[in-house]
Amino acid sequence: MSETASGNRELFDRDLEALWSADPYVLSQADKQALIMPLLSWLDRHHRSACPEYERVARLGFDSPVASRLEDLPYLAVRLFKLLSLKSVDDSEIFKTLQSSGTTGQSPARVFLDRRTSQLQSRGLVKILQGSLGKARLPMLIVDSPAVLRDRKLYTARGAGIQGLSFFGRDHTYALDEAMQPNWEAIEGFMDKYAGQPVLVFGFTYMVWLHLILPLEAEGRVLKLDQGTLLHSGGWKKLEDQKVGHDEFMQRAQHSLGVQRVTNFYGMAEQVGSVFVECERGHLHAPVFADVVVRNPSDLTPSPVGEAGLLQVLSVLPLSYPGHSLLTEDLGTLLGEDDCACGRKGRYFQILGRMPRAEVRGCSDTHQGGL
Repeated sequence: MSETASGNRELFDRDLEALWSADPYVLSQADKQALIMPLLSWLDRHHRSACPEYERVARLGFDSPVASRLEDLPYLAVRLFKLLSLKSVDDSEIFKTLQSSGTTGQSPARVFLDRRTSQLQSRGLVKILQGSLGKARLPMLIVDSPAVLRDRKLYTARGAGIQGLSFFGRDHTYALDEAMQPNWEAIEGFMDKYAGQPVLVFGFTYMVWLHLILPLEAEGRVLKLDQGTLLHSGGWKKLEDQKVGHDEFMQRAQHSLGVQRVTNFYGMAEQVGSVFVECERGHLHAPVFADVVVRNPSDLTPSPVGEAGLLQVLSVLPLSYPGHSLLTEDLGTLLGEDDCACGRKGRYFQILGRMPRAEVRGCSDTHQGGL
């Protein structure tokens, strides 16, 4: 075990900094695990000492005090963020609070960020997405209303996602008005200004579907963004309810928006920054500072490659709250490691949908939701 796991914050920061020098997808799974396990072990110790709720779960629910592999690390059920105020810093250190939506009768999930964690998550998002979008800041059409960013202290996760992704764009243009209807004047002005140029369109999946694709189809309109890339995430539950799958969404998005490329990524409010981007083969990939484990829903033992189960997501970025190891309510399948045809190393997987009877997670599924 590295010195990092002994609890020395300076060593943790040093080892974490070393990760930034690596391309997000060039390390083999074995080499990557050797780098992130000491960091995750340090985070386990840190949150045990600083967050009583996490310490109680880790002490009572997991046998080994020292984990030697990802599958042995303690984890929290992501639903706990709706029920408890989980933080590992004093209130005076909280810089920003992310809030995802709650379903009827449920409290929203809250995620408490200090400045260091917020900076790390922003840096992680940039490192991952620059690999897909490039370093040039493109004209950006945001499929949302500007009203979502009004409260800068208490962000919805949707607002935080927009703010984080806005770094990749310039001349930010909102495609929707405050009534969540297409702002045709703004959209047409954007198209006229950037005709024939590379542009970025960003929105949460269900927002793009409900508030842009369907209105475009209803009016017989087609946007002319032939050099555009649509980047989208979240909200698949609502599309599943409408019998809209991944391939249909992509085809209709390409047709209605006229974009050249449609790229999906998987992420959540409780681990902002550690997103899993879809490759050209349609697989989601774990970057160098995050990883995934799939667990059998019945007994929570790790599932082998090809077997569906509950998705556990891990990240070395959350310092101010115990979000480094989370068991989601999403079903997924681990497809392999180090052998995706796209050439990226590490683990890759697919999302199958929500666990049956699981609480519908407020995502971009509602106007108040988030990532």
